[in-house]
Amino acid sequence: MAIEWNIGFIPYKRAQLTPDRTALVYEDQPVTYRELNQRVNKAAHMLEKKGIKKGDRVALLLLNCVEFLEVYFALAKLGAILVPLNWRLAGPELEYQLNNCDVRMLVFHDVFLGSVDIIRERIKVEQDKFLFLESGSKGLPGLEPPKCPFWAQDYLSLVEPESTDEPEPCEPVTLDDPLAILYTSGVTGSPKGAVVSHLQTFFKNFQVGLYIDASQDDIVIAQMPLFHSGGLFIVATPALCAGMTLVMRRGFDPNEFAEDIQRYRGTIVFALTTMWRMILETGKLDSIDVNSVRRVVGGGERTPPSLFDELAKRNLFMQQGFGQTENSAMMLLPREDIKRKMGSIGKPGFFTEVWIDDGKGRRLPPGEIGEICAKGPTVMSGYWNMPEETAKAVTDGGVLHTGDLGYMDEEGYFYIVDRVKDMYRSGGENVYPAEVEKILSTHPKISMVAIIGVPDDRWGETGMAFVVPKNGEKITENEVLDYLKDKVARYKYPSKVMFMDELPLTATMKVKKAELKARYGRV
Repeated sequence: MAIEWNIGFIPYKRAQLTPDRTALVYEDQPVTYRELNQRVNKAAHMLEKKGIKKGDRVALLLLNCVEFLEVYFALAKLGAILVPLNWRLAGPELEYQLNNCDVRMLVFHDVFLGSVDIIRERIKVEQDKFLFLESGSKGLPGLEPPKCPFWAQDYLSLVEPESTDEPEPCEPVTLDDPLAILYTSGVTGSPKGAVVSHLQTFFKNFQVGLYIDASQDDIVIAQMPLFHSGGLFIVATPALCAGMTLVMRRGFDPNEFAEDIQRYRGTIVFALTTMWRMILETGKLDSIDVNSVRRVVGGGERTPPSLFDELAKRNLFMQQGFGQTENSAMMLLPREDIKRKMGSIGKPGFFTEVWIDDGKGRRLPPGEIGEICAKGPTVMSGYWNMPEETAKAVTDGGVLHTGDLGYMDEEGYFYIVDRVKDMYRSGGENVYPAEVEKILSTHPKISMVAIIGVPDDRWGETGMAFVVPKNGEKITENEVLDYLKDKVARYKYPSKVMFMDELPLTATMKVKKAELKARYGRV
């Protein structure tokens, strides 16, 4: 029997239970749970008048803002499907995603007007469903932010006159209905839209809540993008479900982030490894009070022990986790094990079972490397309109094949070795770039490093390292290679080293290896 319940109940129930508590502090402006639910309802009535109904796809091309969350929850109440767009994408990438899932409506910020204008004639969004929203961002010096174009309608003008009463959708919305489509980065082939249901999202809320001992007295400091599963499903939705206060900004600023911890007496802090690196470089953590913080959740990429140590010196103990768009918040390393299990991605959460697979369906014992597999009620429903890709990723019994290689130790703690697709073979030997990257990331002169496999006449493939030196440091190729001496086998050494000012990063600060492979993979 289908259970009629949906993620839209979060603001609705919070408005009943804790109406006067602060739900959000956006750019220093508080919004109570009562006000949030009223805004959600106004958005839902507007969407209904625009013809949006259950199953329709609505895309958001927005910086972090209250309107992002109000549309998200409004769509949940109506049973329509959210399609959050990565605003770092180029026009053709946005065009593909919008058309791939037949988006009917697009809500976009003024700063992305140019990107939308270029593709609007080639996408399936209906003419009266381009909604323009002012971001409040400052334009370039001497230039005013763009105004609503003739071919769009102003979002706030449409929402303002609507009722704050609860909407009554034409069709019931159930827990098994799709809530959102989140597109993966498309490292191999076209991007895939991971479909996430209301039920899966509720279980993620419960899982995250158990990880962090959630309390409605908590103040969450986070500036991760809401278009990403981390920002929306690991931070914002669980925080609001638990009745916390979420402190948000349009985007990430390391100085502001650090100051917000002290200003709002943050108790839970979410930030990815690259974000922490940038925060530490500001020196702000040495001049603010962080004694209010009881949980620090991070990771998102391979994290050197030195970064954990730097944070620990300031009484910030970062718990590293592991997840994917297809199954976020799979694991988290307990705080008490940070030093003892350095490098581990933790143990599986309460609602996730994880194991190491040999590629033939057999579970491997501790210490053996294989593919990380998982199952449980947090795994995605599948990929939008991609049955063959879905069948590869999610097999019988709802088993998710992550594409990550790893192993488990005797105590049940998991470790990532590398992505299956990042591994290369040199002279018949398997080489996992992440193993070498982990070592080089501890070099005192290196800020970031990424390694890919490139063709080699003698060995078939060899490694090419892309190195970003720390500010003010100079480093040679010999210094890079000498640092690996006696730490890894010679065949794992990269034979080519390229120094760069920066590496191409995703919105979640992960290195775009696909871009490096496309540009340099035929060297």
